[in-house]
This record gives sequence, C-alpha cells and structure tokens, in this order.
Amino acid sequence: MNEIYKLSTEYIALCDLLKSCSVCSSGGEAKHYIAEGNVAVNGVQELRKTCKIRAGQVVSGQGFTIKVVAA
Repeated sequence: MNEIYKLSTEYIALCDLLKSCSVCSSGGEAKHYIAEGNVAVNGVQELRKTCKIRAGQVVSGQGFTIKVVAA
C-alpha cells in the first residue's frame, strides 16, 4: 500500500498516523506495532510511539509506505 497523507498541522504522532491511514485499526494496536520494531521513518527504525512526523517524511513498514506532505 502506497499512500500520501496530507498534513494540516505542524506534525502528527506516529501512532496517530498509522491509525489514520488504516495500517492499524486502533491507537493501542499502532503503539504495539511500533514497539515491536515494525516501522521505519525515512528508512531508520523508529520505536518512539509518539514520534513527531512532519511534512517531507516517509513512514514505511511491511507492505506499506506513507509519504507525508503539507496540505
């Protein structure tokens, strides 16, 4: 799944982004998914659940890539 997420604020928490893009069905599931080491931000593994994702960053994992752009 390749998706473009239009960011309308300064940033979005990584767990909220995964929930918004339907990678995970809930915030709790997203936090667990991140803690297991399944997510990378700009190609680097990210374990911080509330990492601030800003426009220009790419979030990826098994079977998904989300490019974050300014709205």
